[in-house]
Amino acid sequence: MTHAAAEQPEQIAARAESLTKTYGSGDTVVHALRGVSIDFRGGEFTAIMGPSGSGKSTLMHCLAGLDTASGGRVRIGSVELAGLSDKEMTKLRRDRIGFVFQAFNLVPTLIAEENITLPQGIAGREVDREWFDTVVGRLGITDRLSHRPSELSGGQQQRVACARALVGRPDIIFGDEPTGNLDSRSSGEVLDILRAATDEFNQTVVIVTHDPRAAAYADRVVFLADGQLVRELQRPSADDVFEVMRHLDDVAPGGDSTTEKQ
Repeated sequence: MTHAAAEQPEQIAARAESLTKTYGSGDTVVHALRGVSIDFRGGEFTAIMGPSGSGKSTLMHCLAGLDTASGGRVRIGSVELAGLSDKEMTKLRRDRIGFVFQAFNLVPTLIAEENITLPQGIAGREVDREWFDTVVGRLGITDRLSHRPSELSGGQQQRVACARALVGRPDIIFGDEPTGNLDSRSSGEVLDILRAATDEFNQTVVIVTHDPRAAAYADRVVFLADGQLVRELQRPSADDVFEVMRHLDDVAPGGDSTTEKQ
């Protein structure tokens, strides 16, 4: 029985296959991604790390449909992004993907509740009030819903952004340096929320981060160097992550990536 269960295919929330991305041409060409293949399993929290210029943000932007790959394929669930029209891509991002950015991206003239429900309103969908109450309660912002962003701390603003990403029940949440503008306490609170989104709501979360402490919240940390996947750690500590980051510049391009369990 156990063996049969193990053979059932995993739910893949997002997949990159032989992904390449180049900028410029001739002598000025930059290879941001060099044949990256990676799966992101449903209900898992993954952190993407690497030195500046390693391609980690480019990979996330291609996965999320915010940028177009030069070659290879990207899927969100069973949907291949390359075949989508602009309208279909917009709908997919709105309906199936949640975003949490470093800059919060809140509308300053709207109160917190309006910011949270804005994507649902644009899509013409009713907000599930029970789910809304669950999310804002878990995020601890129930008493801040009538406040505009300027009346909220940075941590509170990022929690509003997390609520906006969660309320639509997306297939996957992407976070691009989601704690980059926060102090250590607020950073920890937001990471606790993303961790809880996976543990309590079975949400798939993928973040790009430069912070080993942030990466240590993840189930899996993947490392890029020079546009290639070079290492992977399972449930590492911050020290484990820091040690890998210290030596990433020593990894020869073209080498096989390795996985280590901590």
